[in-house]
Amino acid sequence: MDALAKFKLLADNAELEPAEEVSLRPAPHIAPCGIEIRDGRLETSSQSPISNLQSPVPNSQSSKRNKQAELGIHHAKMPGGKTIPLLKTLLTSACERNCFYCPFRAGRDFRRTTFQPDEMAKSFMDLYRAGIAEGLFLSSGIIKGGAATQDKLIDTVEILRQKHQFRGYVHLKVMPGAERPQVERAMQLANRLSVNLEAPNDKRLALLAPKKHFLEELVRPLQWIEEIRQSQPAHLGWNGRWPSTTTQFVVGAVGETDLELLSTTEYLYQKLRISRAYFSSFRPLPDTPLEHLPPSDRRREHRLYQTSFLFRDYGFDLEDLPFTSTGNLPLEIDPKLAWAQQNLLENPVELNRAARQELLRVPGIGPQSASAILNARRIGLLRDLDDLRDLGVQTKNLKPFVLLDGRRPNFQLPLW
Repeated sequence: MDALAKFKLLADNAELEPAEEVSLRPAPHIAPCGIEIRDGRLETSSQSPISNLQSPVPNSQSSKRNKQAELGIHHAKMPGGKTIPLLKTLLTSACERNCFYCPFRAGRDFRRTTFQPDEMAKSFMDLYRAGIAEGLFLSSGIIKGGAATQDKLIDTVEILRQKHQFRGYVHLKVMPGAERPQVERAMQLANRLSVNLEAPNDKRLALLAPKKHFLEELVRPLQWIEEIRQSQPAHLGWNGRWPSTTTQFVVGAVGETDLELLSTTEYLYQKLRISRAYFSSFRPLPDTPLEHLPPSDRRREHRLYQTSFLFRDYGFDLEDLPFTSTGNLPLEIDPKLAWAQQNLLENPVELNRAARQELLRVPGIGPQSASAILNARRIGLLRDLDDLRDLGVQTKNLKPFVLLDGRRPNFQLPLW
């Protein structure tokens, strides 16, 4: 099988996790290796050589994007705001682990495929030179243990960096069971590393992926990354910077509560300085031990995303959240709006005097609009909603919770 057919085989069922997007669009169902599973389909018969892609598709930008999607390439936003076509793929879809929800689990009957490190590096560079892909997200199923698999991932990126002189974006998965020297080497080669925790604690992980060890295999590498970032100079990292980190959770498969998920998420943001946590709604798949379970509600996934951003960007903590008696967030209301209803209706924020952290607590005010308000206050008073709209502030939800020069804006309490 040629390289292009392998990419298509991986991509037909597997558009990888949205690891570089910034929107709140609900994330797809993700396997432990970072692959999205669509409709349980795991193979395709499409084959054609990479040489056919040496020139961009001439008919239209749309047809080019369709060709990219066939190969597992999607348009990803980088930390600086630039959008690039990112190839998201695996070294192998074979795996010796038996995670209960995963389509790639050992013993499941489907067609698998494998790249060797030099083959993957060369094949990616063919796509790169053809203008089809500009960055690489690389994961793998686990064969002969996590350390051996991590060696192959590192070998691939070393070939890209050293032999092919590729200096673009690489997001590399850290395998369960990877060793600290491997993690350190990966930090010298990649722009971003990710470790999928999958569950919020060891009790839940045992029900989801019984052969994995929560602290030793999954949390520990994230701790190593932060220890290295804190203790060693950044110029040792790729292009003089240490990589950012992300993780991902499977939501709704094993009875975990939002409180459990968000307790772990808060720790990851505050102590290990991850860039983002991803939440993937559980979807049952045939021929897996959890195939009899119902799918998770995507609204729950959305609320978890919103709350994780409150931790990361808005200064909220676990105590601020409106958990129900079951330990879950209400599905019918934005968690920031729920907090404001409880805390700001009787104590509105004066936008002309509030500190940045107070502004960030107001529904409709994010980091950019908070900065715009602070800058505008150096020039003069904010007197009405039009002043806020001129600054780009969303005023729909903030009216009940603010004062402008000592006066409340006119508003009617909605029926939340």
